[in-house]
Amino acid sequence: MGFVRGARQFLSGTRKDPKSKPPRFLSIRSSKTLILVTVALAIFTDIFYYALIVPVVPFSLTVQVGIPEDQVQHWTSILLSCYSVALFVGSPIAGLYADHTSSRRWPLLIGLLALTGSTLLLCFGKTIGLLILGRLLQGFSAAIVWSVGCALLVDTMKNAIGVALGYLGVSMSVGLLIAPVIGGAVYSAAGYYAVYYVAFGVVAVDIMLRLVMIEKKVAKQWIEEDEDSISSGIEGGQPDIEAANSPNGENEIHVATQEQKNSEEKQPSDADNTDQGPINSTPKYGTNHSVKVLLKSPRLLAALYGLLTQSGIMMGFDATLALFVQRTFNWNSTAAGIMFLAMFLPAFISPLVGWLSDKYGAKWPTFFGFCLCIPLLVCLRFVTENTIQHKILLGFLLAPLGISLAFANVPLMAEITYVIEDKAAKEPGIFGEKGVYGLGYGLFTMAFAFGGTIGPIWAGYVVESSGWGTMTWSFAIWAASGAVVVFIWLGAKTNRAEGTEETITNQRNENTAN
Repeated sequence: MGFVRGARQFLSGTRKDPKSKPPRFLSIRSSKTLILVTVALAIFTDIFYYALIVPVVPFSLTVQVGIPEDQVQHWTSILLSCYSVALFVGSPIAGLYADHTSSRRWPLLIGLLALTGSTLLLCFGKTIGLLILGRLLQGFSAAIVWSVGCALLVDTMKNAIGVALGYLGVSMSVGLLIAPVIGGAVYSAAGYYAVYYVAFGVVAVDIMLRLVMIEKKVAKQWIEEDEDSISSGIEGGQPDIEAANSPNGENEIHVATQEQKNSEEKQPSDADNTDQGPINSTPKYGTNHSVKVLLKSPRLLAALYGLLTQSGIMMGFDATLALFVQRTFNWNSTAAGIMFLAMFLPAFISPLVGWLSDKYGAKWPTFFGFCLCIPLLVCLRFVTENTIQHKILLGFLLAPLGISLAFANVPLMAEITYVIEDKAAKEPGIFGEKGVYGLGYGLFTMAFAFGGTIGPIWAGYVVESSGWGTMTWSFAIWAASGAVVVFIWLGAKTNRAEGTEETITNQRNENTAN
């Protein structure tokens, strides 16, 4: 029974026994750095695994399943669509579940089970049904990782959420860059199953970090914090557990004693002397109300439309750029990869973009990103000939396009948090005790998945019917619509630290008055 209780506490993070000792290395395992690395690796694993198997999907269909050659493209499209559908449908469900659990750990571990099952099915599946199931599980796992992972970062990083989400942008770009190269090289050198062995290795590291990580709010069950540490945490983003060090440099964990609890219980309370009314006057709202509040926010809807536009443009180039350079310049896949390098490498400035969002708000960085996209997309239509000048022009345009997409992405991700915080500050308790960050980032993932579905279809259809030039200027119009929506409805800068402190003060005053 002791082992069962210990395992339950380990998985849920809830302190069942008041006398239980703190987990080992608590300060390290609950540090901001480790939590950020864990979520970033989870995002990297999702993107890496998604892009890693792209080169081997045709092989698995023909050799493993026995699909005729003339049907390979059809079933490849279906498998890609299954991932997007599961991501779209699963994201709000995962977000709602994360908002109603005592810990973010549970949904993350469920996502690991889905990811492991997906890897096994796609590796060893011999029927098209098993491959479809594998892709659905992969999309469901991605929905959990994005929705719950972003919500966990909000819980941890607070006022530095823009910077944290910027690092997620870096991890996503790295996965998109190296996965297809590794997948193709490993498949050529060692065969089909070796590609999945690489995936198993990355998943194993992901599993280890998710099991080791401890959330801040879970760690606080063993840590005593006074009012000064809370107020300083608001100033700096979040009370950092690992900052509590002894003069000798050793980490100290302050465990609340029974005497301290007894002294707290003896404090006079008006609620003990009267039977009038509830202790807390803050109204309680249900899930349906929270959903309606979010979906009625023009600011949130504008952010979601911007995310849909950004992901659609980015994924549209993923679907058409390689084929364009092959047809125009007669390049092979390696040379085409260099062009993707020019487009994705600028995403390494994402943490800087996130810092700008935290400091100045999401509106102006995003507006700048979409405005910069417009002339670059229009000028891409002038790349038409197999000459050195046109090759240089293509690379020269794709690099700043990658920068503009980073400016259009990271601030909008952070805007989800800004919207929820502003509404909670204006009306405390509107989203309940546990908040709606999971739901908010579930909606973000839905918008991103929807854009990732529309973009490739739009780009592929227009390129085949009207040419590369028409596709690029049509994307420029799409970017212009995103700039207009962002300029009109996106929120301007707010002092989030002061707003958070004011909200906490108001809640304390209400509790004291009651």
